Amino acid sequence: MSDKTCAKCGAAVDAGEVREFRDQELCEDCYMEALSPLHVCDPWAVHTAKSLKDLPGGQNLTPIQQKLYDLVKAKGEVPIPEAAAHLGLNEDDLRREFAPLRHMEMLRACKKDDLILLTLF
Repeated sequence: MSDKTCAKCGAAVDAGEVREFRDQELCEDCYMEALSPLHVCDPWAVHTAKSLKDLPGGQNLTPIQQKLYDLVKAKGEVPIPEAAAHLGLNEDDLRREFAPLRHMEMLRACKKDDLILLTLF
């Protein structure tokens, strides 16, 4: 089998492992992301996160989420590229870590000039 290249991330993919999505050949990870896109502003997720915060252990953060929260708390506002670099993540992964913090109303994003900044809620 010859290798193909993922149209989104550029990774080499065995021809038998390629997934088709909207006329693009994707690796499995990019295919899963395409099927389940990130929704930062999700009212149902916000409601669920608020409901869980009153339960014992209901608002536990992952270590990366805690580091992101601590970074924003210390700096006040942080551009997404700076936060991603600080945590050693790409911007897509940073946004995935940010989404639960947004749903828990701990962090929010705002646009200032051409930058998207993360700030406390």
